Amino acid sequence: MIHVYTLQDGRLTRAAEALHDAVPDQDIVWIDALDLDGDEERWLQRRFRIDVEAPDDDADIEASARVFVDAQGNLNLRADFLIGRGHEYVTEALRFVIGPHMLISLHDDELPIMRLLRMRNRAQPGKLAQPTDILIELFALDVEQSADALEHIYTELESVSASVLGEQRGSDDAAADSITRIARNEDLNGTIRRNLMDTRRALSWLMREHRLGKAQTDKVKQILRDIESLDGHTAFIFDKINFLMDAIIGFINLNQSKVVKIFSVASVAMLPPTLIASVYGMNFAHMPELGWRWGYPFSLGLMALSVALPFWYFRRKGWLK
Repeated sequence: MIHVYTLQDGRLTRAAEALHDAVPDQDIVWIDALDLDGDEERWLQRRFRIDVEAPDDDADIEASARVFVDAQGNLNLRADFLIGRGHEYVTEALRFVIGPHMLISLHDDELPIMRLLRMRNRAQPGKLAQPTDILIELFALDVEQSADALEHIYTELESVSASVLGEQRGSDDAAADSITRIARNEDLNGTIRRNLMDTRRALSWLMREHRLGKAQTDKVKQILRDIESLDGHTAFIFDKINFLMDAIIGFINLNQSKVVKIFSVASVAMLPPTLIASVYGMNFAHMPELGWRWGYPFSLGLMALSVALPFWYFRRKGWLK
């Protein structure tokens, strides 16, 4: 699917598909190519003489080759963008071809931030005057989405913290659920950190190519400062995750220690009756209790007393809690 946009009174205006060939190149400011089929790939190659290789196809190329200038003098840039799907976030690879008067974006999945960009442009026209303005705004929105995702992680970790340090801290089921949630958020935090690193690298390349005006450079510097602050926040979240994980492991060890302690106390309490039974199990000829009428009840009572006294003592000391 190909969307062709022009600027009219500072607003992005999408041309009808039937009119794509009729729109002059100099009037096109942005072409958004989503999940192209064979005919659409050939149309882009024929008209604009660009390589339409899918961004995922060059995912394994080393980082230094993700930004290059092609034979037509266009800057080619590959970058990752964050996509929120419910409470989950993934990254989508995009490839941009940046010409003097046109931006071409190629990707396989729809990005919500592109829809948000168009909505903001309708509400505040005039802010997007050049193709690089569109690209910079997309990166700014991606950083905003990363900040929203980090807020979601922090809220989730606050909930986990309340569960871990609250009344449910002794429950093994609660501990297992908390570990699962922490692991999921740790993976998401790593995804966001990687995405921010990729965005920082792409913006640095744009500045290094000297294709930005003064106002654009100032905005890119502001975005880089935002990325720096978010990068520090991801480090803080990693520390919080490690603290919560250590706390959960500590509570699990405490629970296990309680179980071991109860078994140890029980085994110690059962030693006296075992000793009494062993004594009366000896086959000596001269054992006065063997001739008693109440010898058997006496031995049972003695064993019961030998069990009750240690348990009473351990309970008084608080060793059974």
